Amino acid sequence: MIKRLQNNDIEISNKIRAVFQVSYKVEAKLLKATDFPPLKRPLEDYVISKNTFFGYLKDKELVGVIEINRNNSYTLIRSLVVDPLFFRQGIARKLMEFTLKTFDSNLFVVETGLENEPASKLYKKFGFIEVKQWNTDHGIRKIKFEKKIINS
Repeated sequence: MIKRLQNNDIEISNKIRAVFQVSYKVEAKLLKATDFPPLKRPLEDYVISKNTFFGYLKDKELVGVIEINRNNSYTLIRSLVVDPLFFRQGIARKLMEFTLKTFDSNLFVVETGLENEPASKLYKKFGFIEVKQWNTDHGIRKIKFEKKIINS
């Protein structure tokens, strides 16, 4: 089940952060990153964030989260994380499907580490196209994808 998460509630933000932490530890290994900024994100950032968080719950346990930042021009998928204990169960796919159906947007944007092949495969499966690659200050090569929605 997917539901909106009230991240301004500290208990809920603690649960959100816990999923981010275990998922980003796996991504940091994939990217061979020794300094991975997402792992340093403090709890307070989740609590005060103006982004929208949706969670995937399995047996009332939060196992996946998608973080969305929406404006008039596009919908930015800031983060998509799944607890590694629940990898390969279609949770990221379901969160993506939900986001694409829920947000009325002509453009969706997402970024990930270039070496994060599972994420890149997922975005490409949904019709996202690579638009840019660059190196970060932390030595991580990133990739940006966009999906344009053409209304007929």
